[in-house]
Amino acid sequence: MSDKAQVKAIVGGYVVPVDGDPIDGGTVLIENGKIAAVGTDADVDVPDDAELIDAAGSWVLPGFIDAHAHLGVHEDGEGWSGNDTNEMTDPNGARFRAIDGIDPYEPGFDDALAGGVTSVVIKPGSGNPIGGQTIGVKTWGRTVLDMIFAEGVSVKSALGENPKRVYGEKKQTPSTRLGVASTIRDAFTAARNYAAQREHAAGEGKPFDVDLTKETLAKVLDGELYWDQHVHRADDMVTAIRLADEFGYKLVINHGTEGHLIADLLAERDVPVILGPLFTTKSKVELRNRTLRAPGILARAGVRIAITTDHPVVPINFLVYQAALSVKDGLDPETALKALTVNPAAMLDLDDQVGSLKPGLDADVVIWSGDPLDVMNRAMRVFVRGREVYHFDEATGVGVTEERRYREG
Repeated sequence: MSDKAQVKAIVGGYVVPVDGDPIDGGTVLIENGKIAAVGTDADVDVPDDAELIDAAGSWVLPGFIDAHAHLGVHEDGEGWSGNDTNEMTDPNGARFRAIDGIDPYEPGFDDALAGGVTSVVIKPGSGNPIGGQTIGVKTWGRTVLDMIFAEGVSVKSALGENPKRVYGEKKQTPSTRLGVASTIRDAFTAARNYAAQREHAAGEGKPFDVDLTKETLAKVLDGELYWDQHVHRADDMVTAIRLADEFGYKLVINHGTEGHLIADLLAERDVPVILGPLFTTKSKVELRNRTLRAPGILARAGVRIAITTDHPVVPINFLVYQAALSVKDGLDPETALKALTVNPAAMLDLDDQVGSLKPGLDADVVIWSGDPLDVMNRAMRVFVRGREVYHFDEATGVGVTEERRYREG
């Protein structure tokens, strides 16, 4: 999986580190899959054996991050046979793992690269009150083992319409918001008791039967995993906050469609929001207050936001377009780029690996034809861990992704 050139220098571009000031005529030095240096062309010492990549007239940015996607578990063009998003047979699916359903050969991964998206947090769906464990992967690799960069990220949970509909149709608990909250509360109470019993058994030197569901939730209670809460309505967000207060876990709001209605509360409580998808119709009651003004309102109130496509709800290569149209409706452009990079990385503790052009981070770098918030510009060359895996062929007008499959010879 190694690239033939271990040292690369992207030179002469308009470099936007995102966590620092832009550099006109900048260099990004890549060594062994990591960013080694970022600065002006004059300030960065480029080794003689480095491969030089001319980015003059282009913008150079970190790869974008979609912090809430079903890429690979809900495959494009496959129907039911490629949809492994929800195991809707158990309201408490904390033991389920998204990694077990990811197909790296589904076309959505190539689309992600075309949109400058190099990292995704893949999550189970929202059919269950507790859906399962998420995973951070790169959007290029030959197997999921090649793609993983963060194995323990979070547990996906859902409040509101989805779980109450799924289990209401089965005529079993939970069929109401009361039942959904109770399912989550009961699960955490059982996990807390389990952790105490496990600790007691360890102190006594006695054997103890491992329960993978409760082990996972115990990690949430211990702060090892974030709690990714699917929620659209403002009242359900307040329920999410109350549950987090009750059990003391680290809460991240996912979707947050009505978050702008309680932006002051979210800011006061320092609850981050992975916002979106923003390109959908108001297809159900929970979406009636969806607006492209929401990112700007939340950001101005002091809420840390990220933007998501919820792929395949919105195609993942449209991630940057959602940010661009949010700018049109009041979001600050600098914040828009942060919502695609440093913000999603920071809110899930991934910023020591991805999210900006900073020495020591993964060399996930995208050369754009211009400002990515201008919808007429496109990703021209995409590097994942320093390896060029995508380029746009201007002669044919077609994007080309490096082959993932094994070929003889």
